[in-house]
Amino acid sequence: MRRYADGVGSRYFQTTPIFYVNDRPHLGTAYTVVTADALARWHRLAGDDVFSLTGTDEHGLKVQRAAEEQGLEPLAWADRTSEAFRSAWAALEVRYDDFIRTTEDRHHVAVQRFIEAIYDNGHIYKGTYSGWYCVACEAYYAEPELGPARTCKVHGRPVEWLVEENYFFALSRFQDALLEWFDKAPDAVRPETRRNEALSFIRQGLEDISISRTSIEWGIPVPWDPKHVVYVWYDALINYCTAVGYGTDEERFATWWPAVHHLVGKDILRFHCVWWPAMCMAAGIAPPSEVMVHGFLLVGGEKMSKSRANQIDPVALAEDVGSDPLRYHLLREVSLGADGEFSYESLVGRYNADLANNLGNLLSRVATVVASKCGGIGPAPRPAGPSNRVATVATECVAAAKAAWGRSAPHEALEATWRMIREANAELENEEPWKLPPGPVVEGVLGDALEVLRLVAILASPAVPQSSARIWARLGLPGEVDAPARAADLTWGGYPGGLAVEKGEPLFPRRRESERAAGDALR
Repeated sequence: MRRYADGVGSRYFQTTPIFYVNDRPHLGTAYTVVTADALARWHRLAGDDVFSLTGTDEHGLKVQRAAEEQGLEPLAWADRTSEAFRSAWAALEVRYDDFIRTTEDRHHVAVQRFIEAIYDNGHIYKGTYSGWYCVACEAYYAEPELGPARTCKVHGRPVEWLVEENYFFALSRFQDALLEWFDKAPDAVRPETRRNEALSFIRQGLEDISISRTSIEWGIPVPWDPKHVVYVWYDALINYCTAVGYGTDEERFATWWPAVHHLVGKDILRFHCVWWPAMCMAAGIAPPSEVMVHGFLLVGGEKMSKSRANQIDPVALAEDVGSDPLRYHLLREVSLGADGEFSYESLVGRYNADLANNLGNLLSRVATVVASKCGGIGPAPRPAGPSNRVATVATECVAAAKAAWGRSAPHEALEATWRMIREANAELENEEPWKLPPGPVVEGVLGDALEVLRLVAILASPAVPQSSARIWARLGLPGEVDAPARAADLTWGGYPGGLAVEKGEPLFPRRRESERAAGDALR
């Protein structure tokens, strides 16, 4: 991350891929966006200057055909479907700073200026391309990359043979430069398995790539040859630059680039970890600071996709279990970078075990005992020290959670946070303050538990923002739990005592799998 001149804070530009508007959002896309949102929220807590970006990819043959199937013009279809993504992210409490659409004028300007820079630098030339093309991927594939009966390995659909005059990007010229970049920036592509995968692809030898189409009109015209439109992937990748002012506000662009952190799925690794850094080099700008590559969210062992009809509607799930429980499950259940299996049963199990039985139960019984033994006024925690095991464990957990959030490992950060919750619950079970008379012992036990809840509210807020805000308010704490630089308040002893503690309704009522909403989330 780029440090400010005074050494305080960093600029942190978090992106998701932009999603094709040929279909509505599913849980796989939600997993990406919720993860990116949580990481951005953490960096705001840490005091960084954050800019978070998501959006929709609206050009290309796939979108054109989807619109034709609906009897609509491509832009009308894109308008409708793009709004579905906005609505889905709102339902999941995703907070972004910009939602970009590739049909916007600013992106049109940025794409044309970006490819003109590459063209002027001598890295684009005209030729004729013939090859196997997957419309769903919007990508060409060599014969060895195809599945049985010439099918796309990602989508399982037959590919098409296309021949047309194209402009080409001289990707092959950047093989050595890319290898040097990987060597000098060992953390630029993570995790290491994905870095090695990208390196292997580069070392096999790079071929120049087609970057224009004459067979369709739904795209951005090539500025020096308008009968060509820019290939959808080339167009889409440039959105990251568009959003921070490339071609329209160079001062703003210089402020934010290359402090960018891309979060992408492993199916688009080649585009983001090979093509995109080479494109940046060719245009005369620095490659991105980081590309974090996550695995697939699987259902029955398979990646969610329209062709397999195994998509899950994240909005229906959020309406059923709540947006915070769904966010928590996605972030806690899967190690970022690895594949993860989703099932409704595991979602309910995680909800009951972690949210209802641990966090919700801790808040409920602490508030109840504070009401009965302390007149509803929360006592201050005991000082940290060798005799205060809760404080010792909490301090360890805070350090572990902060480190995990910082290295983009939400599942580890949440595990550390819930260890603190379990410790506070164990202390309550051991001391049983509800059986003791009011006095210093009861106040000490309850004060420690209230302090744990304060720390948990901060640490868990990137994952469960609404619930964390409710905990914060019930503890009587002023301000917002997710205020910028709130992570500076993660030292033991921050709960001041003397505040009114609200009992309230259960934060997470226990659920049974049979309570699933009638509108099935699986379609």
